[in-house]
Amino acid sequence: MAFTPALAKFIDFQDAEVCARVRAIKKRDITKHPNRDFKIRVIEDAAEFYGAFASDIVSRILQAREEGRKCVLILPVGPVPQYAIAARLINQMKLDCSHLVTYNMDEYADENGQTAPPEWEGSFATAMWKNFFSRIDRKLRPKEENIHFPNTKNIKDYSKMIADEGGADCCYGGIGWCGHIAFWESHMGHKYDTLEEYKQAVAQIVELHPMTIMQNALHSFGGDWSWVPPKAATIAPADILGAKHRSFWLDGMCGPATPMSWQRFIARLVAHGPVNKFVPGSILQEVRTDYTMLGGVADNVEIDMA
Repeated sequence: MAFTPALAKFIDFQDAEVCARVRAIKKRDITKHPNRDFKIRVIEDAAEFYGAFASDIVSRILQAREEGRKCVLILPVGPVPQYAIAARLINQMKLDCSHLVTYNMDEYADENGQTAPPEWEGSFATAMWKNFFSRIDRKLRPKEENIHFPNTKNIKDYSKMIADEGGADCCYGGIGWCGHIAFWESHMGHKYDTLEEYKQAVAQIVELHPMTIMQNALHSFGGDWSWVPPKAATIAPADILGAKHRSFWLDGMCGPATPMSWQRFIARLVAHGPVNKFVPGSILQEVRTDYTMLGGVADNVEIDMA
């Protein structure tokens, strides 16, 4: 007997047929895409995955140094392991990063839109300094005035700040459970009448999606959803699409002791579903993007009641 329940009402993308189609994409076919500039690859080994991510970051910094120009990068707070590797490579190479200009994708905010102070233990500024910047030898670090985080004071100008740099050389990132890029959530699609208007949206304070609250509770807050702030300052489609290149890395496993990945389905919907306002990451399909998945994320989507 067929059982085909409707999608839950809080899910913004409601096309069940598309969901079924992308769910059925096998791992062997997941790297195939009609846009040759949207390059999907799978790296099976975690150490190789994070090493490749780190090398990608460092190679862009090095190339800009050799060409005598600044290197502007949009950075996510996670995945995390690549940052320690990148810092180690920078130190080993004695690579002067004074030409590096960074813009973090996002930062948590409270119910009034006030962003978390850098000293709050859950802030993205704290995480980036702990995991990346402080690991770089002091004499090699980027200048502090060139390290930017979105906050309540600068959020209205944040997109312009990036654009005034000539746009980012590369926007790095991942994909959230609801399909978000940065904290640009799936429900933001309701705010814009057309896809073209949506693509021109700029940085702002947003309400976090329930799926994001739960995802981040599991990832960073010990499962405590009451601890996750309800809002965030975030970059927007204009910043991502305005970059010269995009490099997205999907490592969303549920833990080292399980083969389950929370990212397995959304990785497919973002890469192989229609480009639309309710799956934010889908806009990456139309532009030059490297889309790299850890092997477990690319595995087939199946029901397992074991």
